[in-house]
Amino acid sequence: MIIDDGILFRQAEEKDAGTLVALYDQAAEWMRANGIDQWKPGDKDGDHFRARMRDGEVWLAGDADGRVVGAYELWWSDEEAWGVQPPVAGYVHRLMVEREAAPAGSGRRMLEHAERRIAGTGRERARLDCVSTNPRLLAYYQGAGYRVAGELPNKVGKDGRVYGVILLEKRLDRLTVV
Repeated sequence: MIIDDGILFRQAEEKDAGTLVALYDQAAEWMRANGIDQWKPGDKDGDHFRARMRDGEVWLAGDADGRVVGAYELWWSDEEAWGVQPPVAGYVHRLMVEREAAPAGSGRRMLEHAERRIAGTGRERARLDCVSTNPRLLAYYQGAGYRVAGELPNKVGKDGRVYGVILLEKRLDRLTVV
């Protein structure tokens, strides 16, 4: 377990899959209620999160009382969005915040935690993508130091839906690794 600015981080285990599904669905409902067409409730099940745990890392963020306040996935490649790349980056996916319990700034703390995890492996870039129809999220990531590296206008989702994503990256060479 890692404590970072009052948030406790731990890698998710298989038993956490239900918590991750609930967190995803809650975030998807919030997006829908706020007019953001991105995630859909029910799109990610326990098998999705267990697969991500096997293929990469899934991290839970909690408060001092043990409540889960967020989570994120960390992948070591993302050929679907970025193509074949040399191993110079980690890829952050599904940054989720529990809006009722998370302290202010929890999303940024989780993003910084992911960046330190990536830098700790010797990789020099953090990468992520966001749907091109979500300017609020794009501004959030740019405010965290990410720059637009490209756009993938025809990404195909697992459900066959075609949508555009903005590819973003951040150089990590100045981060303090903990």
